[in-house]
Amino acid sequence: METFRIDAPFGPLNVSCDAAAVTSVHFLPTQEAGPPQSIFARQVAGELQAYFDNPAFVFTLPLRLAGTEFQQRLWQALRAIPVGQVRRYGELSHALNSSARAIGGACRHNPIPLIVPCHRVVSANGDGGFAGATDGPLLIIKRWLLQHEGAERESDGVGQTGDLFSLDRC
Repeated sequence: METFRIDAPFGPLNVSCDAAAVTSVHFLPTQEAGPPQSIFARQVAGELQAYFDNPAFVFTLPLRLAGTEFQQRLWQALRAIPVGQVRRYGELSHALNSSARAIGGACRHNPIPLIVPCHRVVSANGDGGFAGATDGPLLIIKRWLLQHEGAERESDGVGQTGDLFSLDRC
């Protein structure tokens, strides 16, 4: 198992992988890690940098996602959300025959955020949470990711559009 650091535009990431798959991504880690050492870790770092350079980049990395059957189904659904689009917790709960709260819980336990894009899940009236946080630095990262991808909310009849994801709201 190798853990390495990547300096993302919004702050540091620690990424863990074994010889064949990514196992975790941690935003704003508290533990220091060095640069990627193995060939696969350097490939992971390269793909993440490609995403930061171009949000339409499609990840091809193998992932090792440890979770329940429900979590696995949700994480698969998250990977199907196109760049620049969002889904509401309620939409996903309807599609997966579950509750919005269960969707939020499974998003919170996503071990590989960013590559499994839980940041593309929003609440009916705003950003929703991110990695278990409803404000602070993690929500700023979520807004950065959505803005980076050009995500806009459809008008909800109250005149709110893409500005919901503005970093100015932090």
